Amino acid sequence: MEPGHEVRGAVLPDVPALVGRLTRRADPGRLRRDVEFLADRPRGRIHAPEAMLRAETHVAQELVAAGWRTERQPFDVRWRPGCTDRPGGPTAALRFRLHRRLSGANLLATLPGSTAGGGRSTVLVGAHLDTVAGSPGADDNASGVAALLEIARLLGGLPRPPAVTLACFDMEELGFIGSRVTARALRRGRSVGGMICLESVGCFATGTGTQTLPPGFGTVFPRVTASVRANGLRGDFTLVVHRRSSDGAADLWRRAAGAARPPLPVVTLRDPRPDGPLGLLAGLVLPPVNHLGRSDHAAFWNARIPAVMITGTANFRNPRYHRPTDTPDTLDYDRLTAVAVATAVTAGCWRP
Repeated sequence: MEPGHEVRGAVLPDVPALVGRLTRRADPGRLRRDVEFLADRPRGRIHAPEAMLRAETHVAQELVAAGWRTERQPFDVRWRPGCTDRPGGPTAALRFRLHRRLSGANLLATLPGSTAGGGRSTVLVGAHLDTVAGSPGADDNASGVAALLEIARLLGGLPRPPAVTLACFDMEELGFIGSRVTARALRRGRSVGGMICLESVGCFATGTGTQTLPPGFGTVFPRVTASVRANGLRGDFTLVVHRRSSDGAADLWRRAAGAARPPLPVVTLRDPRPDGPLGLLAGLVLPPVNHLGRSDHAAFWNARIPAVMITGTANFRNPRYHRPTDTPDTLDYDRLTAVAVATAVTAGCWRP
Protein backbone atom coordinates (compact mmCIF):
# COMPACT_ATOMS: atom_id res chain seq x y z
CA MET A 1 0.00 0.00 0.00
CA GLU A 2 1.56 3.28 -1.10
CA PRO A 3 3.03 5.66 -0.02
CA GLY A 4 5.57 3.96 2.22
CA HIS A 5 8.85 2.12 2.10
CA GLU A 6 10.05 -1.28 3.16
CA VAL A 7 12.95 -2.01 5.50
CA ARG A 8 13.91 -5.65 6.08
CA GLY A 9 10.43 -6.82 5.21
CA ALA A 10 8.58 -4.32 7.42
CA VAL A 11 6.37 -1.70 5.81
CA LEU A 12 7.00 1.76 7.26
CA PRO A 13 4.10 3.81 5.92
CA ASP A 14 3.67 7.56 5.74
CA VAL A 15 0.49 7.32 7.80
CA PRO A 16 -0.66 10.97 7.58
CA ALA A 17 -0.27 10.94 3.78
CA LEU A 18 -2.24 7.70 3.47
CA VAL A 19 -4.96 8.96 5.79
CA GLY A 20 -5.25 12.20 3.85
CA ARG A 21 -5.44 10.36 0.55
CA LEU A 22 -8.23 8.07 1.69
CA THR A 23 -10.10 10.80 3.59
CA ARG A 24 -10.48 12.78 0.39
CA ARG A 25 -12.27 9.80 -1.17
CA ALA A 26 -14.36 8.80 1.84
CA ASP A 27 -18.00 9.86 2.09
CA PRO A 28 -20.00 10.02 5.35
CA GLY A 29 -23.19 10.09 3.28
CA ARG A 30 -22.44 6.63 1.90
CA LEU A 31 -21.95 5.23 5.37
CA ARG A 32 -25.21 6.77 6.53
CA ARG A 33 -27.10 5.28 3.57
CA ASP A 34 -25.68 1.83 4.31
CA VAL A 35 -26.61 2.07 8.00
CA GLU A 36 -30.10 3.29 7.16
CA PHE A 37 -30.64 0.41 4.74
CA LEU A 38 -29.35 -2.26 7.11
CA ALA A 39 -30.83 -0.91 10.35
CA ASP A 40 -34.40 -0.35 9.28
CA ARG A 41 -35.35 -3.66 10.90
CA PRO A 42 -33.86 -6.49 13.06
CA ARG A 43 -31.98 -9.19 11.15
CA GLY A 44 -30.97 -12.74 12.02
CA ARG A 45 -31.13 -16.26 10.57
CA ILE A 46 -33.47 -17.45 13.30
CA HIS A 47 -35.63 -14.50 14.36
CA ALA A 48 -35.65 -12.53 11.07
CA PRO A 49 -34.37 -14.68 8.17
CA GLU A 50 -35.86 -12.60 5.35
CA ALA A 51 -34.33 -9.41 6.72
CA MET A 52 -31.00 -11.19 7.13
CA LEU A 53 -31.03 -12.34 3.50
CA ARG A 54 -31.96 -8.82 2.38
CA ALA A 55 -29.04 -7.37 4.34
CA GLU A 56 -26.65 -10.02 3.06
CA THR A 57 -27.67 -9.31 -0.53
CA HIS A 58 -27.02 -5.60 -0.05
CA VAL A 59 -23.56 -6.23 1.37
CA ALA A 60 -22.63 -8.62 -1.44
CA GLN A 61 -23.82 -6.18 -4.11
CA GLU A 62 -21.87 -3.30 -2.60
CA LEU A 63 -18.69 -5.39 -2.36
CA VAL A 64 -18.97 -6.47 -5.99
CA ALA A 65 -19.68 -2.88 -7.07
CA ALA A 66 -16.48 -1.82 -5.29
CA GLY A 67 -14.50 -4.34 -7.34
CA TRP A 68 -14.14 -7.19 -4.84
CA ARG A 69 -14.38 -10.86 -5.69
CA THR A 70 -17.06 -11.99 -3.26
CA GLU A 71 -17.90 -15.51 -2.10
CA ARG A 72 -20.79 -16.70 0.03
CA GLN A 73 -19.61 -19.47 2.33
CA PRO A 74 -22.51 -21.45 3.83
CA PHE A 75 -21.97 -23.47 6.99
CA ASP A 76 -23.92 -26.05 8.94
CA VAL A 77 -22.78 -26.82 12.48
CA ARG A 78 -24.10 -29.05 15.25
CA TRP A 79 -23.86 -29.04 19.02
CA ARG A 80 -22.05 -25.73 19.32
CA PRO A 81 -21.91 -23.85 22.64
CA GLY A 82 -23.08 -20.27 22.33
CA CYS A 83 -25.80 -17.96 23.59
CA THR A 84 -29.30 -16.79 22.84
CA ASP A 85 -29.86 -13.80 20.54
CA ARG A 86 -32.73 -12.53 22.64
CA PRO A 87 -31.94 -9.18 24.26
CA GLY A 88 -31.40 -8.89 28.00
CA GLY A 89 -30.36 -11.55 30.46
CA PRO A 90 -28.67 -10.30 33.62
CA THR A 91 -25.76 -12.72 33.46
CA ALA A 92 -23.82 -14.56 30.79
CA ALA A 93 -24.76 -17.87 32.37
CA LEU A 94 -28.46 -17.21 31.77
CA ARG A 95 -27.76 -16.47 28.09
CA PHE A 96 -25.87 -19.72 27.50
CA ARG A 97 -27.25 -22.09 24.88
CA LEU A 98 -26.04 -25.35 23.39
CA HIS A 99 -27.09 -25.05 19.76
CA ARG A 100 -28.20 -28.39 18.38
CA ARG A 101 -27.91 -27.27 14.74
CA LEU A 102 -27.28 -23.94 13.03
CA SER A 103 -27.15 -23.15 9.31
CA GLY A 104 -25.85 -19.79 8.13
CA ALA A 105 -23.39 -18.14 5.76
CA ASN A 106 -20.44 -15.78 5.88
CA LEU A 107 -19.39 -13.45 3.07
CA LEU A 108 -15.67 -13.23 2.21
CA ALA A 109 -14.19 -10.86 -0.36
CA THR A 110 -10.75 -10.32 -1.90
CA LEU A 111 -9.42 -7.92 -4.52
CA PRO A 112 -8.41 -9.32 -7.90
CA GLY A 113 -4.71 -8.74 -8.38
CA SER A 114 -3.94 -8.41 -4.67
CA THR A 115 -0.98 -10.17 -3.09
CA ALA A 116 -3.30 -12.29 -0.90
CA GLY A 117 -3.32 -15.99 -1.61
CA GLY A 118 -0.68 -18.09 -3.30
CA GLY A 119 0.99 -18.78 0.02
CA ARG A 120 0.96 -15.11 1.08
CA SER A 121 -0.92 -14.20 4.22
CA THR A 122 -3.69 -11.61 4.32
CA VAL A 123 -5.08 -9.23 6.91
CA LEU A 124 -8.77 -9.93 7.43
CA VAL A 125 -11.17 -7.12 8.37
CA GLY A 126 -14.49 -8.40 9.70
CA ALA A 127 -17.83 -7.22 11.05
CA HIS A 128 -20.97 -9.12 12.01
CA LEU A 129 -24.24 -8.58 10.16
CA ASP A 130 -26.82 -10.02 12.54
CA THR A 131 -28.64 -8.33 15.45
CA VAL A 132 -30.39 -9.51 18.58
CA ALA A 133 -34.14 -9.99 18.27
CA GLY A 134 -36.14 -6.76 18.37
CA SER A 135 -33.24 -4.37 17.71
CA PRO A 136 -32.44 -2.80 14.31
CA GLY A 137 -28.81 -2.67 15.45
CA ALA A 138 -27.58 0.60 13.96
CA ASP A 139 -24.54 0.73 16.23
CA ASP A 140 -24.48 -3.03 16.89
CA ASN A 141 -23.47 -3.66 14.18
CA ALA A 142 -24.66 -1.86 11.07
CA SER A 143 -21.98 0.70 11.93
CA GLY A 144 -19.26 -1.95 11.60
CA VAL A 145 -20.69 -3.32 8.34
CA ALA A 146 -21.03 0.18 6.86
CA ALA A 147 -17.40 0.88 7.77
CA LEU A 148 -16.44 -2.42 6.13
CA LEU A 149 -18.19 -1.41 2.91
CA GLU A 150 -16.48 1.98 2.91
CA ILE A 151 -13.13 0.22 3.40
CA ALA A 152 -13.98 -1.89 0.36
CA ARG A 153 -14.54 1.26 -1.72
CA LEU A 154 -11.37 2.94 -0.45
CA LEU A 155 -9.04 -0.01 -0.95
CA GLY A 156 -10.72 -1.06 -4.17
CA GLY A 157 -9.60 2.18 -5.82
CA LEU A 158 -5.89 1.77 -5.10
CA PRO A 159 -3.49 1.08 -8.01
CA ARG A 160 -1.73 -1.66 -6.01
CA PRO A 161 -4.38 -3.77 -4.22
CA PRO A 162 -3.22 -4.65 -0.68
CA ALA A 163 -3.31 -8.15 0.81
CA VAL A 164 -6.63 -7.63 2.59
CA THR A 165 -9.67 -9.90 2.94
CA LEU A 166 -13.05 -8.57 4.02
CA ALA A 167 -15.50 -10.73 5.97
CA CYS A 168 -19.11 -10.24 6.96
CA PHE A 169 -19.89 -12.73 9.72
CA ASP A 170 -23.14 -14.47 10.53
CA MET A 171 -24.47 -15.39 13.99
CA GLU A 172 -22.17 -13.30 16.16
CA GLU A 173 -25.09 -12.74 18.51
CA LEU A 174 -25.45 -16.52 18.91
CA GLY A 175 -21.90 -16.89 20.20
CA PHE A 176 -19.50 -15.94 17.36
CA ILE A 177 -20.64 -18.96 15.34
CA GLY A 178 -19.76 -17.65 11.88
CA SER A 179 -16.36 -16.27 12.86
CA ARG A 180 -15.46 -19.49 14.66
CA VAL A 181 -16.11 -21.41 11.43
CA THR A 182 -13.98 -18.99 9.41
CA ALA A 183 -11.14 -18.78 11.92
CA ARG A 184 -10.76 -22.57 12.05
CA ALA A 185 -10.72 -22.86 8.26
CA LEU A 186 -8.22 -20.03 7.82
CA ARG A 187 -5.96 -21.35 10.54
CA ARG A 188 -5.79 -24.70 8.74
CA GLY A 189 -4.89 -22.94 5.52
CA ARG A 190 -2.44 -20.58 7.27
CA SER A 191 -3.63 -17.84 4.94
CA VAL A 192 -4.46 -15.11 7.48
CA GLY A 193 -1.72 -13.28 9.34
CA GLY A 194 -3.97 -10.98 11.38
CA MET A 195 -7.55 -9.87 11.92
CA ILE A 196 -9.27 -6.53 12.63
CA CYS A 197 -12.78 -6.64 14.09
CA LEU A 198 -15.20 -3.71 13.75
CA GLU A 199 -17.70 -3.88 16.60
CA SER A 200 -20.21 -1.12 17.47
CA VAL A 201 -18.08 1.73 16.15
CA GLY A 202 -20.62 4.49 15.46
CA CYS A 203 -21.72 5.78 18.88
CA PHE A 204 -19.83 8.72 20.40
CA ALA A 205 -20.91 10.66 23.51
CA THR A 206 -19.04 13.83 24.37
CA GLY A 207 -20.80 14.68 27.63
CA THR A 208 -19.12 14.05 30.99
CA GLY A 209 -20.13 10.82 32.68
CA THR A 210 -21.33 9.18 29.46
CA GLN A 211 -18.71 6.40 29.62
CA THR A 212 -18.94 3.59 32.15
CA LEU A 213 -16.46 0.84 33.02
CA PRO A 214 -17.02 -2.82 33.90
CA PRO A 215 -16.88 -3.83 37.57
CA GLY A 216 -13.32 -4.58 38.65
CA PHE A 217 -11.82 -2.90 35.61
CA GLY A 218 -9.80 -0.40 37.62
CA THR A 219 -8.01 -3.18 39.48
CA VAL A 220 -6.95 -5.08 36.35
CA PHE A 221 -6.39 -2.08 34.04
CA PRO A 222 -5.44 0.90 36.25
CA ARG A 223 -3.73 2.91 33.49
CA VAL A 224 -6.68 2.80 31.11
CA THR A 225 -9.15 3.44 33.92
CA ALA A 226 -7.21 6.50 35.08
CA SER A 227 -7.06 7.83 31.51
CA VAL A 228 -10.80 7.48 30.95
CA ARG A 229 -11.61 9.06 34.31
CA ALA A 230 -9.19 11.93 33.71
CA ASN A 231 -11.16 12.67 30.54
CA GLY A 232 -14.32 13.13 32.59
CA LEU A 233 -15.69 9.71 31.65
CA ARG A 234 -16.54 11.06 28.21
CA GLY A 235 -17.46 8.48 25.59
CA ASP A 236 -15.68 10.37 22.81
CA PHE A 237 -12.89 7.88 22.11
CA THR A 238 -12.47 4.66 20.15
CA LEU A 239 -11.12 1.67 22.08
CA VAL A 240 -8.53 -0.57 20.43
CA VAL A 241 -8.31 -3.93 22.21
CA HIS A 242 -5.24 -5.98 21.33
CA ARG A 243 -2.80 -8.56 22.61
CA ARG A 244 0.97 -8.68 22.51
CA SER A 245 0.77 -10.46 19.15
CA SER A 246 -1.13 -7.50 17.65
CA ASP A 247 0.76 -4.57 19.20
CA GLY A 248 1.75 -3.39 15.73
CA ALA A 249 -1.83 -3.12 14.53
CA ALA A 250 -2.90 -1.17 17.61
CA ASP A 251 -0.06 1.30 17.13
CA LEU A 252 -0.84 1.74 13.44
CA TRP A 253 -4.53 2.33 14.16
CA ARG A 254 -3.74 4.90 16.86
CA ARG A 255 -1.44 6.80 14.49
CA ALA A 256 -3.97 6.72 11.65
CA ALA A 257 -6.81 7.88 13.91
CA GLY A 258 -4.72 10.80 15.10
CA ALA A 259 -4.21 11.93 11.50
CA ALA A 260 -7.90 11.53 10.60
CA ARG A 261 -10.38 14.33 10.07
CA PRO A 262 -11.85 14.77 12.57
CA PRO A 263 -9.01 13.36 14.72
CA LEU A 264 -10.20 10.45 16.80
CA PRO A 265 -9.15 10.12 20.44
CA VAL A 266 -7.94 6.56 20.97
CA VAL A 267 -7.53 4.40 24.04
CA THR A 268 -5.44 1.27 23.47
CA LEU A 269 -5.90 -1.65 25.82
CA ARG A 270 -3.70 -4.73 25.81
CA ASP A 271 -5.42 -7.92 26.89
CA PRO A 272 -2.81 -9.67 29.06
CA ARG A 273 -3.92 -13.15 28.05
CA PRO A 274 -2.03 -15.27 25.50
CA ASP A 275 -3.56 -16.34 22.22
CA GLY A 276 -5.00 -19.84 22.08
CA PRO A 277 -7.16 -21.88 24.48
CA LEU A 278 -5.03 -20.88 27.50
CA GLY A 279 -6.29 -17.33 27.06
CA LEU A 280 -9.86 -18.57 27.41
CA LEU A 281 -9.05 -20.28 30.70
CA ALA A 282 -7.33 -17.17 32.04
CA GLY A 283 -10.69 -15.40 31.96
CA LEU A 284 -11.81 -17.62 34.82
CA VAL A 285 -9.12 -16.07 37.01
CA LEU A 286 -9.63 -12.45 35.87
CA PRO A 287 -13.34 -12.04 35.02
CA PRO A 288 -13.06 -8.36 33.90
CA VAL A 289 -10.91 -9.40 30.92
CA ASN A 290 -13.80 -11.42 29.51
CA HIS A 291 -15.35 -8.15 28.33
CA LEU A 292 -12.41 -7.80 25.95
CA GLY A 293 -13.44 -10.88 23.98
CA ARG A 294 -17.07 -10.02 23.28
CA SER A 295 -16.94 -10.09 19.48
CA ASP A 296 -15.66 -12.02 16.49
CA HIS A 297 -11.97 -11.27 17.10
CA ALA A 298 -12.11 -13.74 20.00
CA ALA A 299 -12.48 -16.63 17.56
CA PHE A 300 -9.19 -15.60 15.93
CA TRP A 301 -7.41 -15.18 19.26
CA ASN A 302 -8.52 -18.69 20.15
CA ALA A 303 -7.14 -19.93 16.81
CA ARG A 304 -3.81 -18.22 17.63
CA ILE A 305 -4.26 -15.59 14.92
CA PRO A 306 -3.25 -12.05 16.00
CA ALA A 307 -6.34 -9.83 16.22
CA VAL A 308 -7.58 -6.45 17.40
CA MET A 309 -11.08 -5.17 18.14
CA ILE A 310 -12.04 -1.61 17.24
CA THR A 311 -15.06 -0.56 19.31
CA GLY A 312 -17.06 2.25 20.85
CA THR A 313 -17.48 -0.01 23.92
CA ALA A 314 -21.13 -0.93 23.17
CA ASN A 315 -23.27 -1.06 26.34
CA PHE A 316 -20.63 0.78 28.40
CA ARG A 317 -21.47 3.92 26.42
CA ASN A 318 -24.58 3.36 24.35
CA PRO A 319 -27.84 3.27 26.40
CA ARG A 320 -29.63 1.95 23.30
CA TYR A 321 -27.50 -1.20 23.08
CA HIS A 322 -29.61 -4.26 22.13
CA ARG A 323 -32.79 -2.16 22.22
CA PRO A 324 -35.35 -1.07 19.60
CA THR A 325 -33.92 2.46 19.97
CA ASP A 326 -30.53 1.53 18.41
CA THR A 327 -31.43 3.49 15.27
CA PRO A 328 -29.45 5.26 12.50
CA ASP A 329 -30.18 8.77 13.76
CA THR A 330 -28.12 8.12 16.92
CA LEU A 331 -24.75 7.66 15.18
CA ASP A 332 -21.92 10.09 14.36
CA TYR A 333 -21.17 9.56 10.67
CA ASP A 334 -18.18 11.90 10.42
CA ARG A 335 -16.40 9.98 13.17
CA LEU A 336 -17.59 6.65 11.74
CA THR A 337 -15.98 7.65 8.43
CA ALA A 338 -12.73 8.40 10.26
CA VAL A 339 -12.93 4.92 11.83
CA ALA A 340 -13.23 3.41 8.34
CA VAL A 341 -10.25 5.39 7.04
CA ALA A 342 -8.03 4.50 10.02
CA THR A 343 -8.96 0.84 9.65
CA ALA A 344 -8.29 0.83 5.90
CA VAL A 345 -4.80 2.29 6.48
CA THR A 346 -4.08 -0.22 9.23
CA ALA A 347 -5.28 -3.19 7.20
CA GLY A 348 -3.22 -2.15 4.21
CA CYS A 349 0.00 -1.58 6.17
CA TRP A 350 -0.03 -4.16 8.98
CA ARG A 351 2.37 -7.06 8.48
CA PRO A 352 1.67 -9.50 11.36
